[in-house]
Amino acid sequence: MSAQSGLGKLDAGVLNAEQRETLRQFKIQTRIDNEKYLMAHPEVEVMVEDFLRDLLLKRPTHIRAFAADHFTNPDLHIVINAKMATINMDA
Repeated sequence: MSAQSGLGKLDAGVLNAEQRETLRQFKIQTRIDNEKYLMAHPEVEVMVEDFLRDLLLKRPTHIRAFAADHFTNPDLHIVINAKMATINMDA
């Protein structure tokens, strides 16, 4: 990884075998938990799709400001609920 990204060269000897296994199990459990959460909350996928669609259509210069405006829109829940209703009708 590049030093510019804040990540240096990985040092495989930092963790012992037990710590590596614990970390591996933690990563697996985190992924499982994340998948369960996303399956229980399909609105997250709709929100991300809506954001990416707007981002690619509008191509803003300042993406962080655009994202902040997008996700703090007081009507966001209305937009997402309408899209969720459409998805539920199609299913």
